[in-house]
Amino acid sequence: MNPFGLTPLEMEALKLSLRVSVWAVAASLPFGILAAWVLARLKFPGKSVLDGLIHLPLVLPPVVVGYLLLVLLGNRGLLGAWLHETFGITFIFTWKGAALASAVMAFPLLVRAVRLSMENVDRGLEAAARTLGAGPLRVFFTVTLPLAVPGVTAGAILAFARSLGEFGATITFVSNIPGQTQTLPLALYTLTQVPGGERAAMRLSLIAVALGMAALVVSEILARLYAARMKG
Repeated sequence: MNPFGLTPLEMEALKLSLRVSVWAVAASLPFGILAAWVLARLKFPGKSVLDGLIHLPLVLPPVVVGYLLLVLLGNRGLLGAWLHETFGITFIFTWKGAALASAVMAFPLLVRAVRLSMENVDRGLEAAARTLGAGPLRVFFTVTLPLAVPGVTAGAILAFARSLGEFGATITFVSNIPGQTQTLPLALYTLTQVPGGERAAMRLSLIAVALGMAALVVSEILARLYAARMKG
């Protein structure tokens, strides 16, 4: 018996949710940092359009995002067919597809947190590094990124928490397959449709709340530790 009193199927859904969320953050973090830097530091025509596209998942119904992923990355999709035939890569009906859907939905939160942090970095420090002979990449990795660590940390944890709660895009793109794509929210939805599933649904709800609160608390603790370190 596991410590939460979960059935094997519910425990599998919890493990899958954690796996999907970790991979969603890991895969999207480099792109999120790059997108945040572009929006925070560069000026170019169409910047507002790019900003809008990055934040579009925040305002679109998740089901729409899932359907667009299905059209694009399904085995007969515009890009998915080529990936499947050329490299044997399949996203639909797999946990990888669930991680991709979660990453897309969480990406705007990640970018926004990192961008705000980068915008608060003193550009005079970057200019000073350049006058000392540092190139753009070295300035980024030795000045900009270290000073933006609080935003990166907050963005990653917010993206993780958002991925844990992703439902609409996931069920539309990869369906609700126990043991394969059935994450915590999907398992909770399934239990609400089954007679007598109320107690199990409540257990999963409490676990989801606990995980979300833990993510927020960890984010706050890390931010305070980093601020104290910077002051020291």
